[in-house]
Amino acid sequence: MKKIILLFCLTTLSCFSQIKGKILDEKGNPLPFVNVYVENTYNGTTSNENGDFELLAKFIGKYSIIFQNLGYKTKKETVTIEKFPFEMNIRLQNENFKLNEITIDRKNNPAIQLIKNAIASRNANSVKNGRFTADFYSRAIFKVKDLPKKIMGIKVDIGAQMESNLDSTGSGIIYLSETVSKITSEKPNKLKERIIASKISGNDKGFSYNSARNSDYDFYENSVNFNIGIISPIANNALNYYKYKIESSFFDENKQLINKVKVTPKRDKEPVFEGYIYIVEDSWAIYAVDLEIKGYRMKNEFTEIMTVKQNFNFNSETKIWSKNSQSLVFRAGAFGIKFDGKFNYVFSNYEFKDFFDAKTFGKEILSFEDNSNKKDNNFWNGIRPIPLTSEESNDYKKKDSLQIIRLSPKYLDSIDKKHNKFSLFDIITGYNYRNSYKKYSFNYDGLLDISSLNFNTVQGYSVGTGFSYKKWNENRGKNTNIKTEINYGFSEKQIRISGEYLHRFNNQNYANITLSGGTKVAQFNSSPPITNLINSVSSLYFKNNFMKLYNLEFAKIAYGQEVGNGIFMNGKIEYQQRKPLFNTTDHAQINNGNQYTANNPLAPNDFVNAGFDVHRVFKFSLNAQINFGNRYLTRPDGKFNIPNKKYPTVTIGVEQNFAASEKKYEFTHFFGNLKYELKLENKGEIAFNIKAGTFLNAKNIAFMDYKHFNGNQTHIGQSNRYLNVFNFLPYYTNSTNDSYLEIHSEYDDNGFVMNKIPLLNKLKSNLILGAHGLMLPNAKPYREFTVGLDNLGFGKFKLFRVDYIRSYQNGYQSNGLIFGCKILNVLE
Repeated sequence: MKKIILLFCLTTLSCFSQIKGKILDEKGNPLPFVNVYVENTYNGTTSNENGDFELLAKFIGKYSIIFQNLGYKTKKETVTIEKFPFEMNIRLQNENFKLNEITIDRKNNPAIQLIKNAIASRNANSVKNGRFTADFYSRAIFKVKDLPKKIMGIKVDIGAQMESNLDSTGSGIIYLSETVSKITSEKPNKLKERIIASKISGNDKGFSYNSARNSDYDFYENSVNFNIGIISPIANNALNYYKYKIESSFFDENKQLINKVKVTPKRDKEPVFEGYIYIVEDSWAIYAVDLEIKGYRMKNEFTEIMTVKQNFNFNSETKIWSKNSQSLVFRAGAFGIKFDGKFNYVFSNYEFKDFFDAKTFGKEILSFEDNSNKKDNNFWNGIRPIPLTSEESNDYKKKDSLQIIRLSPKYLDSIDKKHNKFSLFDIITGYNYRNSYKKYSFNYDGLLDISSLNFNTVQGYSVGTGFSYKKWNENRGKNTNIKTEINYGFSEKQIRISGEYLHRFNNQNYANITLSGGTKVAQFNSSPPITNLINSVSSLYFKNNFMKLYNLEFAKIAYGQEVGNGIFMNGKIEYQQRKPLFNTTDHAQINNGNQYTANNPLAPNDFVNAGFDVHRVFKFSLNAQINFGNRYLTRPDGKFNIPNKKYPTVTIGVEQNFAASEKKYEFTHFFGNLKYELKLENKGEIAFNIKAGTFLNAKNIAFMDYKHFNGNQTHIGQSNRYLNVFNFLPYYTNSTNDSYLEIHSEYDDNGFVMNKIPLLNKLKSNLILGAHGLMLPNAKPYREFTVGLDNLGFGKFKLFRVDYIRSYQNGYQSNGLIFGCKILNVLE
């Protein structure tokens, strides 16, 4: 009880320990994003969109408060406070910037020397604020504007909950959240955060994702990460990307000369900013940034523009310029839907350190205090550094009150009742029944699922459907899925049924168990190398039946979990009976005179022999995936891994066939895989995928147990990246039951090269260079070299990729083009 009373007293005191007011310009207009702080301290805040501010104060007495806003004269107000809350309203005057008369020519631009000085001093200034602890506050708000009723003639189903947040024009707040945390930072890349409070409008169980790590935009680095690396105006190579002009200079409250430098891109399509950066004379530190990025410059076509602003404070005692406030504003849209959003950040109560204990930073980079998402309004009103606008305050009130209704059984039942209506047409299109309160759903796939409609020469036209049941518990991270799949081939006149039970136990180590069994058609390469859609088109219109199938009857149990930080173990044991299948149809939509090949990957012209006999095996496999340097965040509802991209991901494993119907089908297969992606700042990225393995006692094993390599004979790319495929390798010509080494690599320039080529830079595309190799005993290596363009398309929709391929094995083999379409992955 004493602890509760003490907590109440401290909370109440903090509610009234505020210096608050409104900031206006000379004409009486409110000024947003004004930097407000106590002189020579790290206690600061910023004003909201209406010019309102609240500055937390620890004691009564005398304060010198600084009001700093770009384009206005910095103002210092000294006040004596005898009680809280203390109100003060401020008017800021426009800064009458003056620029000394300087003769500027192409050879003598003073801005160039200023930027060179800033670049030369960049590391020194970065080190000064490179190690600290601080308090962090973040607020995020997303709005939608003019949401249409239909898109391309299709009704937009946004759900009852979102619909109630919008007005009659389809506009309103769709997301509002806040975060308060303690951060510990050490450059270049160590950041630990402990979230004290997290709030999401209309969701008192939610955890906000607007963390300090996601707001770490450091212009002292060579590049600033906005999806891709955007060149900082004071990067080492910045003069190759920007033009500069000193627009004005002024003195701040510490009599330090501040230079306002206009930043203009030399080439429009490069990953660059434009706007203003403010540099302090002599120290060449950053005073402020006011920069924007166009969406296409950061390879995000749906974002129209993004603006980042930062303000820095100077402490005359420590001689350090530290970031006090930051805002990130964006505007995006597609299909007539317009979105805009804003993130506001406040950094305060810095404590700069000479060093940190070796145990300060570990693998856990983000954690939440208990009940951090349960803080009441008294807490938020006392700690929130940026006052809510009336729009934000009303959104909290509305959604928090509606939440009680929306979580009630009566409301959820009414929503489900509307959604669960059944019509006869659902027999064709599919049907879903949902009980939101009890958290389970039942789904019927229908008969028109594009992934189940296909053609192959074994089954002819085939159609599939399925039923599934799902039960979930978000708080405990548990979910259960039970599903069955039914497939029927019309030419084969054969029905096949399989089922699966999957249960995940938690969100801590992600322990899961799978039970499955039944009968199905399976490709000899279980990867598989060709999709149903591509094979159907290839067969029906070109008579190229590349998909080779056999009948698989199976029963399997699998278990997996994280056994250590970043180490995942998976094991399974399976019974299989394999039976050969033969072509049952010669049908095609276009008869071009070609003949289908046999369903025998070892002998395409043998329509009588299957290539293997009916047999049975038991299979056991065990593998471990290791994410080196793995980091994670912990929340009350789970642990969430964040792979460290500085290190590769390695998989090692063993596969064993045993208790087969004949001894010759038994074998042991050891295998390994290494994946690695290396970011090259603004110069793109390079990625590797290396596989190796060896078989023991595998001389006469069944062909489906061989190691198969993902080839491609269709000239259609079937993945976003070609790091697991040979573009011109026939599907089964190099399959092996011996040792092997498989290497794939790709370099994506992210526009680094293409942005500099006249005319071609208008495509806003990415240059892709690739190299692929396969090495087998007693065979010449197979090699491919590729060059292509990715991110091709129309307007905002960059869905296509084109590559030129040249392949070699015992000399030149072939060349040609591969056409990729990202939407194919969605359709499958």
